[in-house]
Amino acid sequence: MAQIAREARDIATRAKNGKARPEELQGSTFTISNLGMFGEVDSFAAIINPPEAAILAVGTTRDVPVVKNGQIVPGKTMKITLSADHRVTDGAEAAKFLAEVKRNLEEPLR
Repeated sequence: MAQIAREARDIATRAKNGKARPEELQGSTFTISNLGMFGEVDSFAAIINPPEAAILAVGTTRDVPVVKNGQIVPGKTMKITLSADHRVTDGAEAAKFLAEVKRNLEEPLR
């Protein structure tokens, strides 16, 4: 995950500066769309970029009270939604993917 994050950051920086090569910006199968960084977007429905299989929409992280071990404590929540092309995958597979994303976000060192 750390390597993917470094490479994605590198390509994004080069793309913003007009330095990314065309072959680095094509042939993808999945997109992550983060509108949460603007601070006001809790959730949204992202539209799949053909010919990709899916797109993950990431909303704003919010400080909220959560119940942990029967106690109300400070916590953070974030809404994510997945749009998937059902010619490529199905709802059950998409749900399993979202569950794994959730586990990784809640326990990144797992």
